[in-house]
Amino acid sequence: MDKKSTEEMETRFGEAIQHPPYPVDEILELISAAPASKSDDWTLAALKAFSDDGDFNSTYRLVRAGKAVLDAKLQGGGIRDALRKSTRDRMLLAFIDSVGFGVRPLDEALARLERLMAFQPGRLVLNTTWGLGEIRRVDAFYRRIIVDFRTRKGHQLTFDAACETLVFAPEDHILVTARADPERVQKLLKDEPGEFVKAMLKSFGDMPVTRLEELSAQHGFVKQANWKTFWEHARAELRKDKLVEIPTRRAEPLHLKATAETYGDSWFTAFAQMTDPKSILSSVRELQGTGRLKALTDDDRAKLADRLAFALKGARGVDDALYARLAFCLADLNLDPERIAKARTYLWTENRYLAAARTLPARETGALVVFLTADDRESRKHELFKTLPEMCFPFLTETLTFFKNDADCEDVVATLLKDPAAPATLVTLVLGRYEDFKHWSKLPPLVVILTHAIALGEGRQSGETLRMQNVIRRLFADQKWLEGIFSQLQPADRILFFERFQASIAWDPSTHHLIVVRMTRIAPELAERQVRKVEAPKVERLTSFRSYAERKAAYQKLVNVDIPKNAHDIDVARSYGDLRENFEYQSAKDEQRALLQKQTLMQEELNAVKATDFAEVAADEVRAGTTVTIIPAAGAQAVYTILGEWDNDLERGIISNKTRLAQNMLGRKVGDRVELSDAEGRVSDAVIAAIAPLSDAIREWMKVPDGLSI
Repeated sequence: MDKKSTEEMETRFGEAIQHPPYPVDEILELISAAPASKSDDWTLAALKAFSDDGDFNSTYRLVRAGKAVLDAKLQGGGIRDALRKSTRDRMLLAFIDSVGFGVRPLDEALARLERLMAFQPGRLVLNTTWGLGEIRRVDAFYRRIIVDFRTRKGHQLTFDAACETLVFAPEDHILVTARADPERVQKLLKDEPGEFVKAMLKSFGDMPVTRLEELSAQHGFVKQANWKTFWEHARAELRKDKLVEIPTRRAEPLHLKATAETYGDSWFTAFAQMTDPKSILSSVRELQGTGRLKALTDDDRAKLADRLAFALKGARGVDDALYARLAFCLADLNLDPERIAKARTYLWTENRYLAAARTLPARETGALVVFLTADDRESRKHELFKTLPEMCFPFLTETLTFFKNDADCEDVVATLLKDPAAPATLVTLVLGRYEDFKHWSKLPPLVVILTHAIALGEGRQSGETLRMQNVIRRLFADQKWLEGIFSQLQPADRILFFERFQASIAWDPSTHHLIVVRMTRIAPELAERQVRKVEAPKVERLTSFRSYAERKAAYQKLVNVDIPKNAHDIDVARSYGDLRENFEYQSAKDEQRALLQKQTLMQEELNAVKATDFAEVAADEVRAGTTVTIIPAAGAQAVYTILGEWDNDLERGIISNKTRLAQNMLGRKVGDRVELSDAEGRVSDAVIAAIAPLSDAIREWMKVPDGLSI
């Protein structure tokens, strides 16, 4: 730019900032076009003119346009002062002081200021916790924004909190629609549940079904008790909708596409560039679901084969389950016979198929059996049979189903079940589906398999064996299953089964007793063989008021929080299909059984144990409710306060009367000797030096804590 042009621009700029109203557009244009040596000075001059004249709008526009220059020249504090000088509006001043000029980056401070200025009464906003709300008032003095949410009226947020947690609600958001036209939303819920789900995805973004359920309940659309029925209808609609992708795994999100995929040239061009094996598999599965495979050109099929081969290479040695699924896909499409054969060989090598089966979705383990044996069923089956004991339960189930009419399979299973150490998975499968296997004449007698199952129910287990143990326990507790089993047993075998189970001591006592009673009801002749427990003399069980109140609070949490949440998890898991292959459902049911057993035990203990303050306890000998001083043969004296069975506070020297140390001292008097054991089991002597009543500090500790009750 020549000198004359610069002088002309300078003259125009000087005239423009002389008097308001300022031609802001022209001033900003001149600053933008000016040489660097001039634009900085002009920006500062315009800022001074606008702020001195009290023109906030012009000042704000200039700050937004020239923020880089102003940030370098003035920093945040100077910009804040210029904006404050440009207005006397108390609300704007409160906003300016709240956004952090000089503390936060200038871009962030300006963005917060713009948001605060947009928070006007009547504006609809969204909050992740409270949902849709309407701004009732903006308080400049206390710097608060008061919002009316559906379930929380008059909720107050600081300006900072409002900037961080509130977003402006789009007009097409489902919560806005529900507010403006509730009948329309109710019609969607009743008649078009799939469209309602799409509206939720559009409003809240992609999400797993569990999150969709939570939001639907949170905002009053679908009660949790009605969710299963609602989701079944919605899913049936969504399966036909090309805009929605329903994931195969529960934890993966539902995805709403912007436009329906036509699977034309653009799709194949994009597909040919994919590098993520999971995305490649998902895309091919989608294409398979459209039924368009027969119409594909040779070029399109080549692209499919190329990407699947690429994905196989990426999954090899990294994710055997993904590798197997890609191989199934290649085989389904019959795209590359040579590569399919190599994939099959890879899965057979070092029995990699076993690792693949452990993480495959249960419904795809059947495809693994088919794929592994597709080239030579007869020879391959014997290789499979060798690894039956190592198979995970879903894969074992599919293998035996596939070969259920095969004599060789029967021979192998019969041999394994005759072994005292029969595989837990095989025992569980055969017992759980005995009707499917009882025609196998070579199997050992049913009572032998039941004996294996009883042994499996005993002792500590882990991993797959623990899951099988839980399944066995569920079977034994199932009245209908138990009746079916007894109908298959001969009288002598019934007695053997009953007495073997009755002798098992590792089962939960309440469950064990319940099953024994059920057996005697199914076969009344067994009642005379039922072992009657001899009641031991009752010993009063005591604990302090404090410990009793804490145990009662834990019980109430179990009953009012943990068990209802588990029931909800079961309902959610039940909606995911075949319960026999639904790991989430089985896990939730296992947890339910543990929680209910815990509830029974805690209830029995709360009924059996008495809360006390140990007020009437004499200190003539060591009792629960006394403080004991002992002097070890080697070492300094120690002081212990023995209280009830749930009492324990080592910092205060409080120990339960059920501890080994307390048991050694109970009934002893001053001068008596007692045995002490250290952590390594070494025993030493000590003398009881003093026995005293409880101190005031201990009695204070025993009181019911605030907020609890007995």
